[in-house]
Amino acid sequence: MSAYRTIIVGTDGSESSLRAVDRAGAIAGDANAQLVLACAYHPAGPAETSGAEDLLKHDGWEVHGGAPVFSMLHEARDRATAAGARNVDERAVIGSPSAGLLSLAKEMAADLLVVGNRGLNSVSGRFLGSLPAEVARKSVCDVLVVHTIA
Repeated sequence: MSAYRTIIVGTDGSESSLRAVDRAGAIAGDANAQLVLACAYHPAGPAETSGAEDLLKHDGWEVHGGAPVFSMLHEARDRATAAGARNVDERAVIGSPSAGLLSLAKEMAADLLVVGNRGLNSVSGRFLGSLPAEVARKSVCDVLVVHTIA
């Protein structure tokens, strides 16, 4: 029996984050674990959405909430399933990526949190902190930082 029953992986739709999804999908498939795909976002307010609503007409509803987030999560689901995951859930989390992932990991009593290494070795990551570093410092469960970029 695997030690991992619930695995959470963060994605922002980038190729780097989708590589982390691939890895998490393979691990979840091998462990027969639940895989939760998470994407954090900040909902747009009325000032940001009014112009888009006018432009999109009858599709204006798509600018509210997290329509692009759900599209990213669906793409991530396809990748995770192709990598071997069988039990996949999608979660759009309001707020910052690090706070959202950490909160979701605690809420779901996750055993493993998977993130890509983007930002870990960047100049801004060194000065401002990076998502992988913050998650690894504050997580209540194991963290896998997947090498997704050079």
